[in-house]
Amino acid sequence: LGKTVQVSESTVVRFAADLGYRGYPGMKKALQEIVRNRLPVKYDPKAVQPVHWLQFLSDLLYPEDIPTVQEFIGYCLIPSNKGQRMMVIKGSGGEGKSQIGVVLSRLFGCNMKDGSIGKISENRFARADLEHTLLCVDDDMRMEALRQTNYVKSIVTAQGQMDLERKGEQSYQGKMYVRFLAFSNGDLESLYDHSDGFYRRQLILSVKKKPPNREDDPFLADKLCGEIEGIFLWCLEGLRRLQSNNFRFTESSQTKANREDARREADNVLLFLRSEG
Repeated sequence: LGKTVQVSESTVVRFAADLGYRGYPGMKKALQEIVRNRLPVKYDPKAVQPVHWLQFLSDLLYPEDIPTVQEFIGYCLIPSNKGQRMMVIKGSGGEGKSQIGVVLSRLFGCNMKDGSIGKISENRFARADLEHTLLCVDDDMRMEALRQTNYVKSIVTAQGQMDLERKGEQSYQGKMYVRFLAFSNGDLESLYDHSDGFYRRQLILSVKKKPPNREDDPFLADKLCGEIEGIFLWCLEGLRRLQSNNFRFTESSQTKANREDARREADNVLLFLRSEG
């Protein structure tokens, strides 16, 4: 720290003491608590446009859904759940949607975790593992309907501290602001909860069908991650738009229809089960 600001180590120690800390280790620990979510990306306002990334999204998604993805990734850059939404990107398989997860891993670094929404919904200890995490990606969401949704809903809508528990330890109050992004071949459904609150929290995007003659680029992930500074600026643009719209996401008519279709399908399944019972 002294070398960075061009002062002696003893000056740093005195500065820490003047701030009320018991030496530099105490100040360092406090700073680590404050700056938890440092991203492994350099902010370069002159970074070139991420042409490979934009072309990839154009090939994968419908044009009207790209702003939604831009806003959601930008939303995940900040430790806030004001948007109160999670995202599900669904297809039939093989479209390349999981490449988004590769790019996000490079963008978020240790601030992103791979996880299972199904496990989080069932295991009361799983929430604590997501404390101070910006983004949780379920790369292959399982198609089993959730038996309970209260854990997932409480995380998506968390605005302050919530009760967290680790196995063998006393429960405690922790701050949760993790956002969920899932890639799947179907909808996120609930076995029992068909409330408006469960489905309206979801941004459900459909990908384009994979062209039968498409040749996959084995170096695509490298090309995309090589544009990470430009992608970061692109995400910031989405965040600014979301903030200016009071954290209301851009939603295409298809995205809205996907949500209603998921809700309707869940209701039909429930009616079938009741009639068979």
